Order: sequence, then C-alpha cells, then structure tokens
Amino acid sequence: MPRYTIAHSPDADDIFMFYAIAFGWIDTGDIEIDHIADDIETLNRAAIALKYDVTAISFALYPRIYGECALLRTAASFGRGYGPKLIRRKDKALKRGFKVALSGEHTTNAFLFRIAYPQSKIIYKNFLEIENAVLSGEADAGVLIHESILGFGDELTTEAEIWDIWHDLVGGDLPLPLGGMCLRRSLPLNRAIQIESILTKATRIAIDNKTVLSKMLLERGLTRVDETKLDKYLSLYANEDSMIFNDQCVHAIETLFKIGYDRGVYKEFVSLDKALIPIEYARLRNE
Repeated sequence: MPRYTIAHSPDADDIFMFYAIAFGWIDTGDIEIDHIADDIETLNRAAIALKYDVTAISFALYPRIYGECALLRTAASFGRGYGPKLIRRKDKALKRGFKVALSGEHTTNAFLFRIAYPQSKIIYKNFLEIENAVLSGEADAGVLIHESILGFGDELTTEAEIWDIWHDLVGGDLPLPLGGMCLRRSLPLNRAIQIESILTKATRIAIDNKTVLSKMLLERGLTRVDETKLDKYLSLYANEDSMIFNDQCVHAIETLFKIGYDRGVYKEFVSLDKALIPIEYARLRNE
C-alpha cells in the first residue's frame, strides 16, 4: 500500500482533527498515513523544502510555495473576533522599537505584526518559549499562539490582539485566516483528491464526535491543556470553518494574500482558483 506522511502541529485543534484518523475512525482506502507533529514554523520550513507529502502551514506562507504546493480546503484554523495575542509584562510599558518574540518568520501572526509594528526588533522563538522570554526580560513583548492565548502568567497582560490588526486592515468582519494544510503538487492528482477527502471526513467526524474524541485525547495525555481549556480551544479553532472553506473563508484568505501582494511581500497575487486541488477531475474521470 502506498504511504503518505501528514505533518501537523501539536496544538489541540490539529491533534483533535488528525486523531480521528489515528484512532481508526476513517477508512483510508488503499493508502497508509504516517503522522508527524512539530511546531508550526518548523512545518512552514518543511513545506518550503517539500519535506512532507502533506503539511500544516501558516496561510501567510502559502503564496511563496503555491507553485509547488496546493492548498487543501479542510483542516484549517480561522479566528472570528479572536486569535494570537501580543502580551507584555504589566510593569513594563512598550516603547517604540520594542523587542518582541514571535513564533516564526513565516507565521500569519508575524506577517500581520510586522505590518502593525514595523519599528519593532524581532526575535523568533518556539511558541512554547515565548511567555518565558517575556517574563525573563529576553523580550519586551511576545505574540502568544495556540492554547497559550487561553491563559498566561499573572505578571503579563494583553497589549494588542492580532485580530484587531486584521480587522483594521480589512475593514470588516472577515475571519482571520491563520493556518491550513498544503499538499505537494508532485503527488498524483487522484491521490491528492483522495487525501483531501480523507482529511475532510476526519475533520467532520472529529467535530461531530467532539465529546468522545476529547475524552480520549485527555485520557491518553495527548493535549497540553485540561478539559475546560480543551473544550474552549476546540470551540475556537475546530468548528464549521475548519471542515471546508466557505465563500467567506475563501475571501478572507485571498484578502490576506492581496494585503501581502500590495505591500510587496509576495511577487504576485495568488487567487484560490490557482491554489486548490481541482477536485472536479475525480468526477470527470469517473464519467
């Protein structure tokens, strides 16, 4: 049986969606799937190197790799009124040119942060190290992502929300496109369509069986948060927006790409019709 590697982050929503496959809830047909979990910036760099067949990426990275990778329509994370948080110590006001710890050069939160704070001095840290970097004084501020946004040390406070930066840029209530999945275009098209279908089913089944799957993850120690925070986090990032792109999600992603193109970050504007797998091929092939 052909084997394909799917790489995703270790945060709760990715674990939640992909363990529906790992627990055998999804029929993967005539292919086998290997799972890799790593932090999002490591996965972004792996996507640039085409290291894995399928990998989670930050949406802000995608225009740089769209020639080699196609976006999947499923297993994505969007924020609606929430998202990564810029935090600082309560006893330390930020000055112009403050030093900030970000979770990676290619992340969506870093992309938006650089637009809002062009004078800041940036260091990049693993997302699990950012809170301590601020507490220790290594950085004046940091952008927290994943489950870290649900709670942090009492000595810290929120300076700004990345959602507010996004909202100011787009002038409306489009969801904030944070991360999605991409697949190497060198894979046979029929396999690419099959893999996207498997991941779509896995995401739907996970969300439809949230209570049962959450309990299994907690019992096996597969999450970094307790039951209350897991439930809250999944309500934010594993929901209807995650199952499959709707028109609003498509518009939000293209708006992010347009912002980058207009500012010279990307060489060309990438529309989603160029990015997505042409699933109509399967219908035409069957006909």
